Amino acid sequence: MYGYIGKRLLAVIPVLLGLSLVIFIIMHLIPGNQATAMLGAYATPENVARLNAELGLNQPLPMQYFIWLNNIVHGNLGYSYTLNQPVLNAVMQRFGNTLILAIAALMLCTFWGLLAGVISAIRQYSWTDRIVTLLILTGISLPSFWLGLILILVFAVDLHWLPTSGMYEVYGGGGLLDLLRHLLLPAFTLAVGATTVIARLTRSNMLEVLRQDYIRTARANGLSESRVVYRHAFRAAIVNVIPVIGVQAGFVLGGAVYIETVFQWPGIGRLLVTAIESRDILLVQGGVLVVASSYVLFNLGADILQNILDPRVRA
Repeated sequence: MYGYIGKRLLAVIPVLLGLSLVIFIIMHLIPGNQATAMLGAYATPENVARLNAELGLNQPLPMQYFIWLNNIVHGNLGYSYTLNQPVLNAVMQRFGNTLILAIAALMLCTFWGLLAGVISAIRQYSWTDRIVTLLILTGISLPSFWLGLILILVFAVDLHWLPTSGMYEVYGGGGLLDLLRHLLLPAFTLAVGATTVIARLTRSNMLEVLRQDYIRTARANGLSESRVVYRHAFRAAIVNVIPVIGVQAGFVLGGAVYIETVFQWPGIGRLLVTAIESRDILLVQGGVLVVASSYVLFNLGADILQNILDPRVRA
């Protein structure tokens, strides 16, 4: 097992290198000079030349990439002139808030997706199965930003049950209960799409496992239906669902970028939007790199977990 984990860790290195190269190229395809964009339209030629030299922008493009890569290895993502602090500090301060939102959404979509998939499979072709399938199709069809706006309108504006935006109340907030109240709507909105994917895959895997001979044997030996379903069938089916949960974790993290904008959640998504508006190229570059790298690491974690649960994956 340790050999497999070592191989997967080594395989991640070229992926991260390729990722950094793509981000670097995209950032340098933006028209105009980066130093001028960061300093603004009224920057003096002396200041632009100084910033160009400071950032290494007067070097050939390959050299600029290797300088940036070397800085990343040493934990230096550059300096944000709009926030007046290192990019890594700014990104890490907001990334924690994004992780809270993404983990809450992932917990919701995993729980509801697995539950819906199992119920739909054991009640195949029943009214329960049809209702779950209808809810899955509806969830797939709903754009997340539209659903978020509708939830704000219903539960915050009309019913006054939950806050409209933010992470804590401006006055008198700050506790765990306050955080959960603010977290509920954005986490639910973010979880809907991933729930449908997990539910569909769980249903198909459960149906396949329930047709296996050893399940018939378990039933013939007099085991209760709940034990057959949850102890034998579900444990076999979940192995193939785990990698998809890892992929959905990445999508949830990426989706948090625009959900944070809808709900004014103070995470890395809002930070990136602000950085784009203020043309803070280094901040955008560093923020995108952290989010994309997290996506890769989430998938790596899912692969390793699947390997632990099912040794056949190593073959």
